[in-house]
Amino acid sequence: MRILVLGSGAREHAIITALLTEGSATPHDITAAPGNAGIAAAVPTVALDATKGAVVADYCVDNDIELLIIGPEAPLVAGVADAVRQRGIAVFGPGAAAAQLEGSKAFAKRIMDTAGVPTGRAVRVGTLAEVEAALDELGAPHVVKADGLAAGKGVIVTDDRAAALAHAENYLQQGGVLVEEFLAGQEVSLFFVSDGHTVLPLSPAQDYKRALDGDAGPNTGGMGAYSPLPWAPEGFVDEVIRTVAEPTVRQLDAEGTPFIGLLYCGLIVTEQGIRVIEFNARFGDPETQVVLPRLTTPVSELLYAAATGRLSGMPRPEFSEDACVTVVLASEGYPDSPQTGRPLTGVEAAGAVEGVHLCHAATARTDDGYVATGGRVLSVVATGADFAQARTRAYEAIGLLHLEGGQYRTDIAARVA
Repeated sequence: MRILVLGSGAREHAIITALLTEGSATPHDITAAPGNAGIAAAVPTVALDATKGAVVADYCVDNDIELLIIGPEAPLVAGVADAVRQRGIAVFGPGAAAAQLEGSKAFAKRIMDTAGVPTGRAVRVGTLAEVEAALDELGAPHVVKADGLAAGKGVIVTDDRAAALAHAENYLQQGGVLVEEFLAGQEVSLFFVSDGHTVLPLSPAQDYKRALDGDAGPNTGGMGAYSPLPWAPEGFVDEVIRTVAEPTVRQLDAEGTPFIGLLYCGLIVTEQGIRVIEFNARFGDPETQVVLPRLTTPVSELLYAAATGRLSGMPRPEFSEDACVTVVLASEGYPDSPQTGRPLTGVEAAGAVEGVHLCHAATARTDDGYVATGGRVLSVVATGADFAQARTRAYEAIGLLHLEGGQYRTDIAARVA
């Protein structure tokens, strides 16, 4: 199959790696746009503006693309999937209307309320005075979220009222803000593949949002993850299907905005039961890096069936018993002011560790080797017979990498190893 993968991060590298290693009888013809240095070492890349629907659609038609996989949220919210579908090409990714499930926290809350999906209380505010009133009403710890896209950095959870107000004030200048009820418990990421009507679950994962060990430091786009979750309650996935995924997809379909693509459910297991923290409209990063390596069902078949409305009757995706851990190497100063342009060495040695592969996020290739071009530079992904082995491999590999000022957490998956 001729496949175009839109995006330039570790998530897209993970998707491409899964496509290349799924064991299809005939290898896929894969192109990435725009990709990164690590992706370019695996497949051809093309310099397209991934947020321009007409540009992407023309490329797909001119190059006989059979399946477009949209990785990041920005092209989805911009309506790229709509533009390509109008040209008769299968797309894995929701249209602009359904992508508001991620593009607007207020929209997502309305859908959940209408569909009866369990979630925390939320107040949408438009002024600082309204923020203050909502903080007083819902109490501490305070949860303040940007209503729109914020690259994983639009949320603050804090007991510091002044910090919550400052966060809200910053994002009020960019649009609306939600103040939400704080929910206590274990967080879980669970992906669902949807064709607009049917949903099929992937394997749960847990990610680490805080920058520092022990869940300290600022919120980030994610510093690591692991899968599966040995501590997840029995029947957890089935309950999420019944109470969250199916009602959400059915509500969107009833409103004439079918969700075709990857429904990311950010969940928390509270004493009162499972609650939704947030939805995303695409594969999560870094959870994708630990979910797809365990997937034994061919990923191309699964995504193409979703894109063409043929999930009904398909069996649930199957996964290996392996444990998988990913540790993110980030630049000095991430997430607030990452230092970029610094050399990255040891890539080949790290990738040669048994059971390890690397997913590049923000790298470029020069005559002298790799350089870091962003905050999260790459993900070290390791599989093993158990979490102890997977962790040992991941940290052996990341120890072989060198990036001046580079940072990573040392406690990823420690609690399950």
